[in-house]
Amino acid sequence: MSTKTIVITRPSGQARQQVELLQKAIQRSDIISPVNIISLPLLTIVPKENEQLVDHIASALKDADLAIFVSPNAIESVMRLLKRDWQNFSMKTIPVGVMGGSSRLALNNHGIGLEEVPTQVLMPKDSGRWDSEGLWQELQKLGWDWATKKIVIFKGDGGREWLADTLKNAGATVEAISTYTRIPLDLDHPAWQSVRDINLSASLWILTSSEAVRYLGSVAKDQFVQSLNLAHAICPHDNIADTAQAIGFGEVFITEPGDEAMIKVALAWL
Repeated sequence: MSTKTIVITRPSGQARQQVELLQKAIQRSDIISPVNIISLPLLTIVPKENEQLVDHIASALKDADLAIFVSPNAIESVMRLLKRDWQNFSMKTIPVGVMGGSSRLALNNHGIGLEEVPTQVLMPKDSGRWDSEGLWQELQKLGWDWATKKIVIFKGDGGREWLADTLKNAGATVEAISTYTRIPLDLDHPAWQSVRDINLSASLWILTSSEAVRYLGSVAKDQFVQSLNLAHAICPHDNIADTAQAIGFGEVFITEPGDEAMIKVALAWL
């Protein structure tokens, strides 16, 4: 009975959660063939820590009309820096915009949206639109005159600028603040050896970051004897899927965002 391999490419902390969910789903299923799950954290999230950044964030929030967190990492890095309740940053409660369920859960873990008078949390209602475009659709329902609004976007170094550019084009004042960096997985890390030894034609890669996929493509020729066109991939967004195809993945499945959707497709592949 041949062993299939699923490669999780998220940062370590997020990968552990996805591995646990996948293992439980496999146990509940009728899958009997052996499954090897490997964690290959292509990028490591490193929060920034300095007093100047703390002061900068606090100052930006004082007159903000909306704060947008592009990811759970952005939420965790900001909360780690500021160490105070969200509703204490301004004379008015600042609404929060996020792009998906993982970010909403991260907000809840910090009590945001669960207060006695809840902070307004804006998020695409359709899980198939958990992205920048989906959040912009939701924001337009506010009916705001964007020319009178200041938006603070918390993000990592690099990444897509689509939402910031769209808000600026609508007339808003936008301040983007980077609160974390992404460090590529060192080429000497033992995790690389674990994927060198697998049969790529019997592997499924869960890819959740275009930047991580580009890094994988830059090192794949040196790291793998086999070609990535033998491997299969799951991507929760068209942009990530396009990047996966560009670096050579043979078959790419596009799913809705969120662990539940990706695990459903992984089980079907198994």
